[in-house]
Amino acid sequence: MQSRLRVQGHPIQPMLVTFPFGLFVCAVVFDLTDVLGGPAFLGLVGYWTAVAALFAAALTTVAGMVDLWDVPADRTRATAITFNLLNVAMSALFLISCLVRADAPQSGASTVLLGTELVGLAVGAAGVRLGARLMRQFEVGRADATSLDALRGVTGSTVEIARPRS
Repeated sequence: MQSRLRVQGHPIQPMLVTFPFGLFVCAVVFDLTDVLGGPAFLGLVGYWTAVAALFAAALTTVAGMVDLWDVPADRTRATAITFNLLNVAMSALFLISCLVRADAPQSGASTVLLGTELVGLAVGAAGVRLGARLMRQFEVGRADATSLDALRGVTGSTVEIARPRS
């Protein structure tokens, strides 16, 4: 089973998942520093980092929905749906935090909003774990990265160089 959206033989969604999750982690670190008494501008940075993560999460969700078409109707499909729902739930918790802060992002996060973001990260971590399991299922039979077959192209053939005609 291969993902429909691929770049040089590699599925796109796992690459995209790292962006929103990493940005959400950064937003929580900025907000935590702000709540613990750090410089006030870190709350603003945390807010805009979470907003950027929400845009990245939207792209990831679209890629996940496209890939869902090719997943067979078995346990793998249930895992893929759960994976996508966990990513949406994580994004929803951060969206709530951003909407509460939208009127005054300069005020930074409160302890309650930071708690909401931490719960969102926990949900996202469960999604990352499921995503890793899905990757192992989707990539069964791929070339071992340590073998010479891994150096071949997407089609498995070597690249040929055209010689100029004389």
